[in-house]
Amino acid sequence: MNVCIMDGCVGCGACEAINSDVFFVDVVAHVNDSSVDGNEQDCIDAALVCPVNAIWIEDI
Repeated sequence: MNVCIMDGCVGCGACEAINSDVFFVDVVAHVNDSSVDGNEQDCIDAALVCPVNAIWIEDI
């Protein structure tokens, strides 16, 4: 699974609240790629709650 943050992220922290091992917010959200494996459902949940739809998930 490939997870990335798109332009338009407002840095609200919703994704980080779901899983701070995968997502961290500086000014905008960032993805810790090494933590995605095993946390796929949290990535999907974060994408679903993102208020600006800035989380893109590509299932590879």
